[in-house]
Amino acid sequence: MQKVEERIILPTVRGLKDEGIVYRGFIFLGLINVGGEPMVIEYNVRMGDPETEVVMPRIASDIVDLLEGAAKGNLADIPAEQDPRTAVTVMAVSGGYPGSYPKGLEITGNLNPAESILFHAGTKRDAEGHLLTSGGRVIAATSYGQSIADALAKSYKAVEEFNFDGKYFRRDIGRDLMN
Repeated sequence: MQKVEERIILPTVRGLKDEGIVYRGFIFLGLINVGGEPMVIEYNVRMGDPETEVVMPRIASDIVDLLEGAAKGNLADIPAEQDPRTAVTVMAVSGGYPGSYPKGLEITGNLNPAESILFHAGTKRDAEGHLLTSGGRVIAATSYGQSIADALAKSYKAVEEFNFDGKYFRRDIGRDLMN
């Protein structure tokens, strides 16, 4: 995190200031770990998924107050508190994603896990009320824990409790951060 802050975050903020850019909003830094060194993949000026599903649940402050503070330029005066627990999100995707994939596959199983929040990204209901896939990113499972390993185990458990044909999810999420 120190490398990320020193090499990426602070130079980004300094660059905005040096260019005279008054920026109010999200800047999401898409990063990758290359041989132990953080590298920027992308800058986004919005929250996308699955980062939204893991970041937003940790914000303990009223998000509307924070957004209004950013818009009005007094964000520094608004208390910004975060949930101290770790959060991890695992995304269940359709087989073939990000390429072509079938839609309309029935989703069955436990869609109300006790220890996780499920965010429906690519789902819909048919006329009979069955839950179906309708996108590549289907459901994100976010869980809190006292550690990455704890939160990760809960998210994997939640993803394993529901099914649809061709369901796929990465099994390496967060592993590089547990060393």
